[in-house]
Amino acid sequence: MTTLRDVAVIGAGPYGLSASAHLRAGGLDVHTLGRPMELWEGMPPGMLLRSSWEASTIADPDGALSLDAYEAEHGVRIARPIPLEDFLRYADWYRRSAVPDVDTRRVVAVRRAGDGFELELADGDGVGARRVVIATGPGDHARRPAELDHLGAPLACHSGEVRDPAAFRARRTVVVGSGQSAIELAALLHEAGADVEVIARAGEIRWLRRSGWLHARDGMLRKLLYPPTDVGPVGLSQLVARPHAFRRLPVAMGERVAYRCIRPAAAGWLVDRTRAIRLTLGATIVSAVATGDGVRLNLGDGSVRDIERLVLATGYDVRADRHPLLSPRLHGELRCREGAPVLGPGFESTAPGLHFVGAFAAASFGPVMRFVSGTPFTGRALSAQLARDRRPTPMRTQPASAAA
Repeated sequence: MTTLRDVAVIGAGPYGLSASAHLRAGGLDVHTLGRPMELWEGMPPGMLLRSSWEASTIADPDGALSLDAYEAEHGVRIARPIPLEDFLRYADWYRRSAVPDVDTRRVVAVRRAGDGFELELADGDGVGARRVVIATGPGDHARRPAELDHLGAPLACHSGEVRDPAAFRARRTVVVGSGQSAIELAALLHEAGADVEVIARAGEIRWLRRSGWLHARDGMLRKLLYPPTDVGPVGLSQLVARPHAFRRLPVAMGERVAYRCIRPAAAGWLVDRTRAIRLTLGATIVSAVATGDGVRLNLGDGSVRDIERLVLATGYDVRADRHPLLSPRLHGELRCREGAPVLGPGFESTAPGLHFVGAFAAASFGPVMRFVSGTPFTGRALSAQLARDRRPTPMRTQPASAAA
C-alpha cells in the first residue's frame, strides 16, 4: 500500500511552479517534480525577455509574488526589458516562497496504476498520484529541419542547446531562423566575437518597433491596446487574452489567429545590435554536408556557404502524441490534433486524470499558453477543476503488466 498524492506536477518551470502554488492553495496534496527552471537555466547569459514587465510575472493565488513584490522586498530595480539573470533570481525567490520542496529527481515514465498513476523515477523510486499535470515545457521537442537533422554536435546544434556564446568566438557561424530567438542569439554570438550570418526563408525580419514604442508609453492607451497577457497584435491580443473565448473558435479560425499572434518577429531593441550581421532572407537551405571541421551549406539560389558552426533557431514542435514519459496505454487514451492534446475544462485530456499545461495547451486554449503570462488563467482554471480532490487515499496496487 502506497500513499496516493492528490496531484503530481511534472515540471518546475513557470507553469509547473504556478500550477503547484495554486493547487496547494486549494487544499490539494501536491508533489512537484523536476529541476527548477531547467530550460531557462540553460539559456545563454545576456539574453533579455521580449515579454513586457506585466506579462512576465509568474502567477500565484494571492498575487503576492509578482515582479513588483520581488523588487520591493529586495530593494532592487530590474531593468526593462528584463535580463534573463534577473528573471531567474525572481523565479528562485518565487519557488522558495511558494514551492520550497520541489523534488528534483527526474521522472522517466508515467503509467496507470489502480485509482491513479504511478510515476517511475530515475533512481528507481516511485510516486503515486490520483492526477498528473504535465508541465514539462518545450525543451525535449526541438524542431530540426529534415535536411539538417543529420548534422550533430559540435557542428550543428539547436538554439536551445547554446550555453556559452564565447565558444563561437572567431568561428564562421550561420543561424537559421527569423524570430526572436534567432535574431537575439545572432546578436549575442556576434558580440562574443563570432562571424555570424542569419539565413531565413522569411523575406524580411518583422521588427516590433511600433509595439515597442506603444509599450514604452504609460497610461490608458497602452492598457486599451494591450491586455496584461501581451500576446499578439492590437485587437487579436484582446481575444487571445481570454482563453475560454479562444477555445470556442472553430479549429481552422483558431489556428489562423494563433499564427497571426506568434509568427516570427524580433524586438525593436535588437535592430542596432544586429546592423553588422549579414542577413540572407528569402533563402532556403537545400542540403548540408559535414566537411570534417565544418559544414557546407547549399542554398536554393545555387550559392554555397562553408562554415564552422550551424545554429538552428527553428523553434519547437511540442507534441503530446509522442511524449516520452507516457506509457503506451496512456498514449492510446489521448486524443490529439496534429500532436497537440485535445483538452477540456481544467486542462484535462481525454486520458482521465491527465492534464497538460503550458505550450501543450496552446492548441486548445490559445497562444498565450506559450508565455509566462498564461500562468494566471492556468492556475485558476486548474485549481478550480481539481479542488474537490483533497485527501490522500490508499493506492490499490495491481500487477505491473496490467498497469502498463
